[in-house]
Amino acid sequence: MIEVRDLRKGFGTQTVLDGISFRIERGESVAIIGRSGCGKSVLLKNIIGLMKPDSGEVMVDGENIVPMNERQLLRVRQKFGMVFQGAALFDSMTVAENVAFPLRRNKQLGEAEISKRVAHALEVVDLPGTQDRNPAELSGGMRKRVGLARAIVYEPQIILYDEPTTGLDPIVSDSIDHLMLRVRDHLQVTSVVVTHDMRSARRVGSHVIMLHQGKVHANGLPEQVFNSTDPIVRQFVDGVADAKVET
Repeated sequence: MIEVRDLRKGFGTQTVLDGISFRIERGESVAIIGRSGCGKSVLLKNIIGLMKPDSGEVMVDGENIVPMNERQLLRVRQKFGMVFQGAALFDSMTVAENVAFPLRRNKQLGEAEISKRVAHALEVVDLPGTQDRNPAELSGGMRKRVGLARAIVYEPQIILYDEPTTGLDPIVSDSIDHLMLRVRDHLQVTSVVVTHDMRSARRVGSHVIMLHQGKVHANGLPEQVFNSTDPIVRQFVDGVADAKVET
């Protein structure tokens, strides 16, 4: 579904992505981990076409999106749903208006169909009957769920999650992890999850990609990555600061 080929991106003299290559198969749930500033967010922006690489290819469902113009990219982006780190809800809109936002933008559906799809999306994320509530009335976990409902309301093929459990307590984080897996299986979507939460990465990743110094440092099944004896992998997954390990 997604293939990144020798992707390179820098800003001035700083190289952020230095020859990144990997494949994500249709229906997989892939966790991307790595230290802050290692290029995870830049990689996501390249995958969805919000940023152009200096060189390399990004294949989405068999199409290289790198040379596409904005009009062509809009068509490809319809295959994506995005769940932002802070949910990125519009405070001036109700839950229903937030979830309906991507549907109203294309102006192809009537209000009855929009309401039906919004209700269904909210049921999928376990928030039925919340259409008239405001984001300020919601807990952090509920806001994340509304963000996910907005991402799935137009039935994308790929969902990108940017730190979906950041700022949540362990119990709510656990429920979000299970919800991501349920959405993946229910909608048969391909999921890409950027996370610093190692418990979440273990649970939601059918395979795990670790970035380090602009490169893919580890790529494998969760048990392979989390049981690795590589000192850089061990330092990150164990959360241990060690001056002897290259940073």
